[in-house]
Amino acid sequence: MHPRLLKTFLAVARTRNVTRAAAEVNLAQSSVSDQIQALEAELGASLFTRSRQGLELTPAGEALKPYAEEILALADETRAAVDAASCETAGTLSIGALETIASAKLAGWLADFRAAHPDIDIKLKIAGSGELLRRLGEGEIDVAFCFDRSGAGEPDARFARRVVGAEPLVLIAPPGENRTDVDLAELAEKRFVATETGCVYRAMVDRAFAEAGLGGPKLAAEVGSIDVIAGLVAAGAGLGVVPRLAVAAALDSGEVAEITWPGPVHSAELVMIWRRRRVQPRALKLLLAAVGENFARVRPAAARPRHAASLPS
Repeated sequence: MHPRLLKTFLAVARTRNVTRAAAEVNLAQSSVSDQIQALEAELGASLFTRSRQGLELTPAGEALKPYAEEILALADETRAAVDAASCETAGTLSIGALETIASAKLAGWLADFRAAHPDIDIKLKIAGSGELLRRLGEGEIDVAFCFDRSGAGEPDARFARRVVGAEPLVLIAPPGENRTDVDLAELAEKRFVATETGCVYRAMVDRAFAEAGLGGPKLAAEVGSIDVIAGLVAAGAGLGVVPRLAVAAALDSGEVAEITWPGPVHSAELVMIWRRRRVQPRALKLLLAAVGENFARVRPAAARPRHAASLPS
Protein backbone atom coordinates (compact mmCIF):
# COMPACT_ATOMS: atom_id res chain seq x y z
CA MET A 1 0.00 0.00 0.00
CA HIS A 2 1.54 3.24 -1.11
CA PRO A 3 1.59 5.94 1.59
CA ARG A 4 0.03 8.38 -0.90
CA LEU A 5 -3.10 6.21 -1.10
CA LEU A 6 -3.30 5.94 2.67
CA LYS A 7 -3.00 9.70 3.09
CA THR A 8 -5.86 10.20 0.66
CA PHE A 9 -7.91 7.54 2.42
CA LEU A 10 -7.46 9.29 5.78
CA ALA A 11 -8.43 12.65 4.28
CA VAL A 12 -11.69 11.18 2.96
CA ALA A 13 -12.32 9.41 6.27
CA ARG A 14 -11.90 12.68 8.15
CA THR A 15 -13.83 15.01 5.84
CA ARG A 16 -16.41 12.39 4.77
CA ASN A 17 -16.45 14.16 1.41
CA VAL A 18 -14.39 13.68 -1.77
CA THR A 19 -14.42 17.39 -2.66
CA ARG A 20 -13.11 18.53 0.73
CA ALA A 21 -10.59 15.69 0.81
CA ALA A 22 -9.33 16.68 -2.66
CA ALA A 23 -8.73 20.25 -1.51
CA GLU A 24 -6.91 18.98 1.57
CA VAL A 25 -4.48 16.72 -0.30
CA ASN A 26 -4.17 19.02 -3.34
CA LEU A 27 -5.62 16.59 -5.86
CA ALA A 28 -8.46 16.67 -8.36
CA GLN A 29 -11.68 15.00 -7.20
CA SER A 30 -11.28 12.37 -9.88
CA SER A 31 -7.78 11.55 -8.61
CA VAL A 32 -9.10 11.10 -5.08
CA SER A 33 -11.81 8.74 -6.34
CA ASP A 34 -9.25 6.83 -8.42
CA GLN A 35 -6.93 6.42 -5.44
CA ILE A 36 -9.70 5.16 -3.18
CA GLN A 37 -10.78 2.67 -5.84
CA ALA A 38 -7.17 1.52 -6.27
CA LEU A 39 -6.84 0.98 -2.52
CA GLU A 40 -10.13 -0.91 -2.38
CA ALA A 41 -9.02 -3.11 -5.30
CA GLU A 42 -5.70 -3.83 -3.59
CA LEU A 43 -7.39 -4.76 -0.31
CA GLY A 44 -10.37 -6.51 -1.88
CA ALA A 45 -12.87 -4.64 0.28
CA SER A 46 -15.09 -1.56 0.14
CA LEU A 47 -13.83 1.15 2.47
CA PHE A 48 -16.70 3.68 2.32
CA THR A 49 -20.44 3.72 2.05
CA ARG A 50 -22.69 6.71 1.36
CA SER A 51 -25.20 8.13 3.82
CA ARG A 52 -27.13 11.38 4.21
CA GLN A 53 -24.28 12.70 6.36
CA GLY A 54 -21.65 11.92 3.70
CA LEU A 55 -19.19 9.10 3.24
CA GLU A 56 -19.03 6.65 6.15
CA LEU A 57 -16.32 4.11 6.85
CA THR A 58 -17.31 0.49 6.39
CA PRO A 59 -16.09 -2.08 8.97
CA ALA A 60 -13.15 -2.70 6.64
CA GLY A 61 -12.43 1.03 6.51
CA GLU A 62 -12.59 1.29 10.29
CA ALA A 63 -10.12 -1.59 10.54
CA LEU A 64 -7.75 0.08 8.07
CA LYS A 65 -7.76 3.53 9.67
CA PRO A 66 -5.42 2.94 12.69
CA TYR A 67 -3.02 0.94 10.53
CA ALA A 68 -2.95 3.67 7.90
CA GLU A 69 -2.10 6.22 10.59
CA GLU A 70 0.63 3.97 11.95
CA ILE A 71 2.12 3.25 8.51
CA LEU A 72 2.32 6.96 7.68
CA ALA A 73 3.89 7.72 11.05
CA LEU A 74 6.44 4.94 10.50
CA ALA A 75 7.25 6.27 7.02
CA ASP A 76 7.87 9.68 8.54
CA GLU A 77 10.15 8.20 11.21
CA THR A 78 12.03 6.30 8.52
CA ARG A 79 12.76 9.52 6.65
CA ALA A 80 13.92 11.16 9.88
CA ALA A 81 16.22 8.24 10.69
CA VAL A 82 17.79 8.30 7.21
CA ASP A 83 18.26 12.07 7.39
CA ALA A 84 19.88 11.76 10.82
CA ALA A 85 22.23 9.03 9.57
CA SER A 86 23.30 10.99 6.49
CA CYS A 87 24.08 14.16 8.53
CA GLU A 88 24.44 16.11 5.30
CA THR A 89 22.05 18.94 6.11
CA ALA A 90 19.61 19.77 8.87
CA GLY A 91 16.79 19.65 6.33
CA THR A 92 13.41 21.35 6.42
CA LEU A 93 11.47 22.46 9.48
CA SER A 94 7.73 22.97 9.06
CA ILE A 95 6.22 25.06 11.85
CA GLY A 96 2.52 25.72 12.44
CA ALA A 97 1.16 28.51 14.62
CA LEU A 98 -1.86 30.62 15.40
CA GLU A 99 -1.61 33.90 13.49
CA THR A 100 -1.27 36.07 16.59
CA ILE A 101 1.49 33.86 18.01
CA ALA A 102 3.33 33.80 14.68
CA SER A 103 3.36 37.57 14.28
CA ALA A 104 3.90 38.61 17.90
CA LYS A 105 6.14 35.83 19.20
CA LEU A 106 7.72 33.77 16.46
CA ALA A 107 8.68 36.24 13.76
CA GLY A 108 11.71 37.78 15.45
CA TRP A 109 12.75 34.63 17.25
CA LEU A 110 12.65 32.53 14.09
CA ALA A 111 14.77 35.09 12.28
CA ASP A 112 17.46 34.64 14.93
CA PHE A 113 17.09 30.85 14.82
CA ARG A 114 17.42 30.88 11.04
CA ALA A 115 20.57 33.01 11.28
CA ALA A 116 22.07 30.50 13.73
CA HIS A 117 21.10 27.54 11.51
CA PRO A 118 21.30 28.72 7.88
CA ASP A 119 21.13 25.12 6.59
CA ILE A 120 17.56 24.75 7.86
CA ASP A 121 14.76 25.56 5.42
CA ILE A 122 11.92 26.95 7.58
CA LYS A 123 8.29 26.86 6.50
CA LEU A 124 5.74 28.69 8.65
CA LYS A 125 2.07 27.75 8.25
CA ILE A 126 -0.81 29.66 9.85
CA ALA A 127 -4.00 27.88 10.97
CA GLY A 128 -6.46 27.49 13.81
CA SER A 129 -5.63 25.22 16.73
CA GLY A 130 -7.74 22.29 15.52
CA GLU A 131 -6.23 22.41 12.04
CA LEU A 132 -2.72 22.66 13.51
CA LEU A 133 -3.21 19.48 15.53
CA ARG A 134 -4.62 17.69 12.50
CA ARG A 135 -1.62 18.68 10.39
CA LEU A 136 0.72 17.69 13.20
CA GLY A 137 -0.87 14.27 13.54
CA GLU A 138 -0.59 13.62 9.82
CA GLY A 139 3.01 14.77 9.54
CA GLU A 140 2.27 17.92 7.52
CA ILE A 141 4.04 20.05 10.13
CA ASP A 142 6.79 19.19 12.62
CA VAL A 143 5.75 21.39 15.53
CA ALA A 144 2.83 23.62 16.47
CA PHE A 145 2.67 26.73 18.63
CA CYS A 146 -0.74 27.49 20.10
CA PHE A 147 -2.53 28.22 23.35
CA ASP A 148 -3.22 25.29 25.64
CA ARG A 149 -6.77 24.02 25.73
CA SER A 150 -6.92 23.13 29.41
CA GLY A 151 -9.91 21.03 30.35
CA ALA A 152 -10.60 20.02 26.74
CA GLY A 153 -10.37 16.31 27.53
CA GLU A 154 -7.61 13.74 27.73
CA PRO A 155 -4.37 14.85 26.06
CA ASP A 156 -3.49 13.12 22.79
CA ALA A 157 -0.89 10.45 23.61
CA ARG A 158 0.70 10.92 20.19
CA PHE A 159 1.92 14.37 21.12
CA ALA A 160 4.52 15.80 23.47
CA ARG A 161 4.08 19.36 24.71
CA ARG A 162 6.12 22.02 26.43
CA VAL A 163 4.93 25.27 27.99
CA VAL A 164 7.02 28.09 26.53
CA GLY A 165 5.21 31.10 27.94
CA ALA A 166 2.06 32.48 29.52
CA GLU A 167 -0.06 35.36 28.33
CA PRO A 168 -2.27 37.40 30.67
CA LEU A 169 -6.00 37.29 30.03
CA VAL A 170 -7.50 40.75 29.74
CA LEU A 171 -11.01 42.10 29.63
CA ILE A 172 -11.37 44.49 26.71
CA ALA A 173 -14.02 47.18 26.46
CA PRO A 174 -14.68 50.34 24.45
CA PRO A 175 -12.45 53.25 25.53
CA GLY A 176 -14.00 55.30 28.33
CA GLU A 177 -13.16 57.43 31.31
CA ASN A 178 -14.98 56.26 34.38
CA ARG A 179 -13.96 52.64 35.08
CA THR A 180 -10.65 50.93 35.71
CA ASP A 181 -11.84 47.64 37.18
CA VAL A 182 -14.93 45.48 37.53
CA ASP A 183 -16.10 42.64 39.77
CA LEU A 184 -17.35 39.21 38.76
CA ALA A 185 -20.96 39.83 39.81
CA GLU A 186 -21.19 42.77 37.44
CA LEU A 187 -19.62 40.81 34.60
CA ALA A 188 -22.29 38.14 34.90
CA GLU A 189 -24.81 40.68 33.61
CA LYS A 190 -22.75 41.92 30.64
CA ARG A 191 -22.74 40.78 27.02
CA PHE A 192 -19.60 39.37 25.47
CA VAL A 193 -18.20 38.99 21.97
CA ALA A 194 -16.41 35.64 21.60
CA THR A 195 -15.10 33.28 18.98
CA GLU A 196 -17.12 30.25 17.98
CA THR A 197 -17.39 27.10 20.08
CA GLY A 198 -14.46 24.79 19.33
CA CYS A 199 -11.94 27.60 18.93
CA VAL A 200 -9.10 27.71 21.48
CA TYR A 201 -9.95 31.34 22.33
CA ARG A 202 -13.56 30.39 23.06
CA ALA A 203 -12.35 27.54 25.28
CA MET A 204 -10.37 30.09 27.29
CA VAL A 205 -13.43 32.28 27.77
CA ASP A 206 -15.66 29.38 28.79
CA ARG A 207 -13.04 28.11 31.24
CA ALA A 208 -12.45 31.57 32.72
CA PHE A 209 -16.18 32.00 33.34
CA ALA A 210 -16.59 28.48 34.72
CA GLU A 211 -13.67 28.90 37.13
CA ALA A 212 -15.16 32.20 38.27
CA GLY A 213 -18.46 30.47 39.00
CA LEU A 214 -20.33 32.54 36.39
CA GLY A 215 -21.55 29.75 34.12
CA GLY A 216 -21.33 30.59 30.43
CA PRO A 217 -20.93 34.16 29.11
CA LYS A 218 -23.95 36.02 27.79
CA LEU A 219 -23.11 36.43 24.13
CA ALA A 220 -23.59 39.54 22.06
CA ALA A 221 -22.05 37.80 19.05
CA GLU A 222 -19.95 34.82 17.97
CA VAL A 223 -17.29 35.70 15.42
CA GLY A 224 -14.47 34.01 13.53
CA SER A 225 -11.42 36.02 14.55
CA ILE A 226 -9.81 38.05 17.32
CA ASP A 227 -9.56 41.10 15.04
CA VAL A 228 -13.33 41.07 14.58
CA ILE A 229 -13.78 40.76 18.36
CA ALA A 230 -11.64 43.86 18.86
CA GLY A 231 -13.61 45.74 16.21
CA LEU A 232 -16.99 44.85 17.69
CA VAL A 233 -15.85 45.65 21.22
CA ALA A 234 -14.51 49.02 20.02
CA ALA A 235 -17.92 49.72 18.45
CA GLY A 236 -19.68 48.98 21.73
CA ALA A 237 -21.20 45.59 20.91
CA GLY A 238 -20.00 44.01 24.15
CA LEU A 239 -16.92 43.01 26.11
CA GLY A 240 -14.24 40.45 25.31
CA VAL A 241 -11.91 38.17 27.25
CA VAL A 242 -8.74 37.36 25.29
CA PRO A 243 -5.00 36.82 25.79
CA ARG A 244 -3.39 40.25 25.77
CA LEU A 245 -1.06 39.10 23.02
CA ALA A 246 -4.00 38.73 20.63
CA VAL A 247 -5.14 42.39 20.94
CA ALA A 248 -1.86 44.16 21.69
CA ALA A 249 -2.10 46.38 18.60
CA ALA A 250 -5.69 47.43 19.36
CA LEU A 251 -4.71 48.23 22.95
CA ASP A 252 -1.63 50.19 21.96
CA SER A 253 -3.62 52.27 19.48
CA GLY A 254 -6.35 52.98 22.03
CA GLU A 255 -8.99 51.25 19.91
CA VAL A 256 -10.10 49.25 22.95
CA ALA A 257 -9.47 49.59 26.68
CA GLU A 258 -7.85 47.02 28.93
CA ILE A 259 -9.24 45.93 32.28
CA THR A 260 -7.58 43.22 34.36
CA TRP A 261 -9.73 40.07 34.30
CA PRO A 262 -10.93 39.58 37.91
CA GLY A 263 -11.50 35.81 37.75
CA PRO A 264 -9.18 33.13 39.19
CA VAL A 265 -7.80 32.18 35.75
CA HIS A 266 -5.36 34.98 34.93
CA SER A 267 -3.32 33.68 32.01
CA ALA A 268 -3.27 31.34 29.03
CA GLU A 269 -0.34 28.99 28.53
CA LEU A 270 1.48 29.19 25.22
CA VAL A 271 2.58 25.66 24.30
CA MET A 272 4.80 23.99 21.74
CA ILE A 273 3.50 20.59 20.59
CA TRP A 274 5.26 17.93 18.53
CA ARG A 275 4.75 14.26 17.72
CA ARG A 276 6.41 11.57 19.80
CA ARG A 277 8.78 9.62 17.54
CA ARG A 278 11.63 7.21 18.08
CA VAL A 279 13.80 9.40 15.85
CA GLN A 280 13.17 13.14 15.61
CA PRO A 281 14.36 15.04 12.52
CA ARG A 282 17.59 16.89 13.19
CA ALA A 283 16.02 20.28 12.41
CA LEU A 284 13.28 19.67 14.98
CA LYS A 285 15.82 18.53 17.57
CA LEU A 286 17.69 21.80 17.11
CA LEU A 287 14.46 23.76 17.53
CA LEU A 288 13.48 21.85 20.67
CA ALA A 289 16.92 22.51 22.12
CA ALA A 290 16.69 26.22 21.34
CA VAL A 291 13.18 26.97 22.56
CA GLY A 292 12.70 27.56 26.26
CA GLU A 293 10.61 29.93 28.30
CA ASN A 294 12.16 32.87 26.48
CA PHE A 295 9.20 34.35 24.63
CA ALA A 296 8.82 37.67 26.41
CA ARG A 297 5.31 38.74 27.26
CA VAL A 298 3.85 41.66 25.40
CA ARG A 299 3.28 43.32 28.74
CA PRO A 300 3.50 42.08 32.36
CA ALA A 301 0.23 40.79 33.76
CA ALA A 302 0.55 43.11 36.80
CA ALA A 303 0.82 46.27 34.69
CA ARG A 304 -1.86 48.92 35.10
CA PRO A 305 -4.54 49.12 32.38
CA ARG A 306 -3.60 51.63 29.67
CA HIS A 307 -7.10 53.04 29.25
CA ALA A 308 -10.03 53.36 31.59
CA ALA A 309 -13.33 52.12 30.24
CA SER A 310 -17.05 52.37 30.78
CA LEU A 311 -18.80 49.04 30.51
CA PRO A 312 -21.60 48.49 28.01
CA SER A 313 -24.57 46.37 28.97
